[in-house]
Amino acid sequence: MKRVPLIPVIMKRIKIVPRWIIFSLDLTSTFAAMFFAFFISNNLSFSLVGREVLLRSALILLLINAMVFTSLRTYRGIVRYTGVQDGFRVLISIIASSLALFFLQFLYEKQPHNFFVSNSLLILYGVFSFLFMLGYRVIIKQVFYVIRNYNKARKTIVIFGAGETGVATKQVLSNDTRTGFSVLAFIDDDKKKKSKSLDGVSIVSFEQFKDMAGVSQIDELIISSFSITPKRKNDLVDFCLDHDINVLTVPPYSQWSDGEFAPRQLRTIRIEELLEREPIVIQNEQITQQVKGKRILVTGAAGSIGSELVRQLIKYSPEMIILCDQAETPLYNLENELKESGTRVHYIPFLTSINHFSRMDSLFARFKPHHVYHAAAYKHVPLMEFNPVESIRVNVLGTRQLADLSVKYGVDRFVMVSTDKAVNPTNVMGASKRLAEMYVQGLSKQTRHTTKFITTRFGNVLGSNGSVILRFKEQIEKGGPVTITHPNITRYFMTIPEACRLVLEAGSMGNGGEVFVFDMGEPVKISDLASKMIRLYGMVPNIDIQLTYTGLRPGEKLYEELLTDGEHTIKTYHDKILIAKVREVEFNALSACLEELIVQVDQNADEVLLVLKMKEFIPEYISNNSIFEDLDFAKVVAFK
Repeated sequence: MKRVPLIPVIMKRIKIVPRWIIFSLDLTSTFAAMFFAFFISNNLSFSLVGREVLLRSALILLLINAMVFTSLRTYRGIVRYTGVQDGFRVLISIIASSLALFFLQFLYEKQPHNFFVSNSLLILYGVFSFLFMLGYRVIIKQVFYVIRNYNKARKTIVIFGAGETGVATKQVLSNDTRTGFSVLAFIDDDKKKKSKSLDGVSIVSFEQFKDMAGVSQIDELIISSFSITPKRKNDLVDFCLDHDINVLTVPPYSQWSDGEFAPRQLRTIRIEELLEREPIVIQNEQITQQVKGKRILVTGAAGSIGSELVRQLIKYSPEMIILCDQAETPLYNLENELKESGTRVHYIPFLTSINHFSRMDSLFARFKPHHVYHAAAYKHVPLMEFNPVESIRVNVLGTRQLADLSVKYGVDRFVMVSTDKAVNPTNVMGASKRLAEMYVQGLSKQTRHTTKFITTRFGNVLGSNGSVILRFKEQIEKGGPVTITHPNITRYFMTIPEACRLVLEAGSMGNGGEVFVFDMGEPVKISDLASKMIRLYGMVPNIDIQLTYTGLRPGEKLYEELLTDGEHTIKTYHDKILIAKVREVEFNALSACLEELIVQVDQNADEVLLVLKMKEFIPEYISNNSIFEDLDFAKVVAFK
């Protein structure tokens, strides 16, 4: 039978050292400090100090310290969690007791029974007291740490970021009683920190970390830097995934409490964080000048883009934000979020569809918005391919109605959120958004109004409702398979906050009639995205989780574009925002086209006729993997 050492078992049962023991140890430490002070100040001898003086001094010292320690409650801290605050409390108590002894010495320095011989001895006493009181706390803390981790499975951890957050991370892990660990090193890109140590742990470069991983078993890497570049983050994660090292990240400062976070808040890094790019800087002053004190209407306010636009607009102190959406529960959730945030901006939840003319007309008449951010739209490609009536009703005619109302009620700026699927559209949804773009652009050329119409065009946003990333997460957590439409399909990605910042910036710089396109970075291969997500879950693609290919969905194409073949761009002062030189249309002809569409939609006309009408006005609209492909074939045959 295996014998278990008795002392570690007993120590593990001791959770907190009793206060009376800490109080006694504090008094003992100060007594020992006084002893050493006498010893050193008298040339390492007690021959010059009378026994009576020594005993009298010890008694007075113990009485003063007992009162000081009781008043300041130095014994309250849990010794095994000793930290900076405990050290500060000890320092204050020593200063207080030293000052009390100094004034007592001053009052009785002319008395025959003087108990301290010099002020220098008092200084030595203070130094030794601080060292002894703090020292035994650190020793007890380490003893608890060793005993707590006795025979416990230990993890070897490396922390990226040799700064305050990195030190805080190490301290949080030290206080965690559930898991044993050993911090092998800190990684930092600052060359000035190279070959130095932090809290007794070596600081290494990324290249040194690579070498270290080849000879040492490393279980986890914790990213504790909030200033890490996207490239470095991806390099770290790719290397760790290749070497079976789990990657965690610390929570944002906003989730910390009293300068610390709970170990359970450490989480596996998300794929969205690996697709992020360098932070985008926008001209906040210009946006503030335009938005502050104004009434803002946001359509689709409860959606992914709309709700983030609302959050960012609030920072610029508008007079009012009208939250327009037809989805009751998401709108209710957004209202509760704003209420709980304590914002002082007045907001109005307005439940309706943008196609409801009388409701929208009453909205404009009642609130008279200065700016309109139009994010309401149907966006799911396969769904709209089977429901072209609704795609036209909302995306085209709804936009037209909003634009016309903006002119009628003198809106200053109308900013439309469009999509890269409007470029060389292969599906009904993309074509409907392109028609909406054309109407907004054409209306801006009319001279009978002062409203500035601006269009913004960008690709997929990370984490939006129905996002491929959310679908992959659900499939992985269910055990797979992860379904991808095609091995070579690629998409552009942008975070929701990033996209909304650019929408606000483009909306502020536009003079009317522009179609702004955003720098979306490099396209991402969806199969690579899925494989990395599986690996982030600690599994192996096609072994633990299968990748299956289902074929392109109706209306879907392999890659998206931000410009048509005939378009080019003009630079703006912002390197992430360009102006597309799009094909201009004859506004009267477009209006006539939309009038025909209205009649056909109202009469619930054949869907084929609706799509055919869109194809007539958008010659670049070629259906792909769709029931409407025959219309393109018929057009080619007719042309021949």
